Amino acid sequence: MNKLKTILFAVCSLVLVSIGTSVKADSGNFAGPYIGITASGWGIEAEGTSNSSTVSEDSTSTTSDKVHLGKVGGVAGWEVGYALPLGSAFLLDIGATYGAGEATIDHDNDSGDGGLVTFTVDDFVTVYLAPTMVLSDTSSIYLKMAISEADVKTSGDITEPGNLSGETWAIGTRTVLDSGIFIRTEAGYTDYNSISASGLGGSQPTSNTYSVEPSLAYGTVSLGFRF
Repeated sequence: MNKLKTILFAVCSLVLVSIGTSVKADSGNFAGPYIGITASGWGIEAEGTSNSSTVSEDSTSTTSDKVHLGKVGGVAGWEVGYALPLGSAFLLDIGATYGAGEATIDHDNDSGDGGLVTFTVDDFVTVYLAPTMVLSDTSSIYLKMAISEADVKTSGDITEPGNLSGETWAIGTRTVLDSGIFIRTEAGYTDYNSISASGLGGSQPTSNTYSVEPSLAYGTVSLGFRF
């Protein structure tokens, strides 16, 4: 995955540089603070394992199965940032986004004892840097590198895992009108850390442990105002 992200970033950088050799525009049209509202569609998937142990008077039996979970949905939120000009055709966009929505993923182990666990992910927060190339007086293209976090809750007789954190990589465009109103479109990918939970999760004397590593692909449209 790291090699893939490195190659993707290098290719996108070459595209920006190639465009920049033939484009002359004013980065001042994009510079300054801005706020916006966002609407995102996403698909989240999680790869991991589920282990179930049953203790009897004579022995302990353990079963394990691979977990592949998926969910699609949407998130509404807001963004705030500042675009710092770095010459006539480049900017460094620094900002943060918040998404109010949730993804709920259920998993029932293969033991058939009712060991159902539900992971709910919500409150998506991202802090980002976005090197930006100005294409014209009204349009630009950028690469985004970000740190992303999200809250995780569980249901069932299991422990609460830690919150998610991960890296986000994205590419997008931003169009700014003379009035200061802008439209941003973006596509990206977030690779989160693994989370785990354990507990009964079903009928005694069975105990269950769950470990998953989520990832999220998304597309976002923003409408905002540059001051």
